[in-house]
Amino acid sequence: MAFISSGVACSHVPALGVAADTGISGDDYYGPIFDGFEFSRQWMEKEKPDLVFLVYNDHCTAFDARVIPTFALGCAAHYEPADEGWGPRPVPIVKGHQALSAHIAQSLILDSFDITIMNEMEVDHGLTVPLTMLFGQPDAWPCPVIPLAVNVVQYPAPLGSRCYALGKAVRKAIESFDEDLKVCVFGTGGMSHQLQHQRAGLVNADWDDRFMNLLVNEPEKGCQIEHIEYLREAGSEGIELVMWYVMRGALNEKVEEIRRFYHVPASNTAVGHLILENR
Repeated sequence: MAFISSGVACSHVPALGVAADTGISGDDYYGPIFDGFEFSRQWMEKEKPDLVFLVYNDHCTAFDARVIPTFALGCAAHYEPADEGWGPRPVPIVKGHQALSAHIAQSLILDSFDITIMNEMEVDHGLTVPLTMLFGQPDAWPCPVIPLAVNVVQYPAPLGSRCYALGKAVRKAIESFDEDLKVCVFGTGGMSHQLQHQRAGLVNADWDDRFMNLLVNEPEKGCQIEHIEYLREAGSEGIELVMWYVMRGALNEKVEEIRRFYHVPASNTAVGHLILENR
């Protein structure tokens, strides 16, 4: 049977993709960030998941103001990198796993999660940057990826508690799939940041640290953080952090924290990263 071995939380700052693609990931500005992921890339080489279930948010590429699904599950055979205004990233096409995607879709819907099924979808930096940070720059991604896009762009976003419950339903779906697959679940986005108006450039390192502590050790409490606290303490884009709770819900109640990395600044935002293993 399929099983979930580990979870990864990772910011998806678009500038990190640019740095990797243009060969400046070792300079004075970006070097400390990429160095901070070196342990994680080595860990991933040893972990060797058969599949990554990746939770991210679209940045008005696959979706726009006409259609904004709260949860959209990728069920395609592959996913092309999106053109976000300056051409698609020069990264491999993301291969999907249609059989498992269909199984997850059925399981989630019968579990009362009204998801949107995407049989065709382009993916942007929200998905490809975390893959770059954990897998480097291979000619092909080493395993299939099933994307789950979550709306955290236009209010109302889902609650952290709903994302946590969804993660539990995703785990139930994966573990009922009759194929021997080792799965790693990614929760992406965040950490504290705001991109506009008077608080542009906001970073709240103390709150970010508290958020990670709750996520790892007290997820039932942490998932109850309300929208207004994310907005007040983590900035208008800090709401992306609810997606980490889909990943956390897919793991055991007790996990082992293998890696924690936090860095400021990265394009006026905070970069946060965790590796959690089921025990």
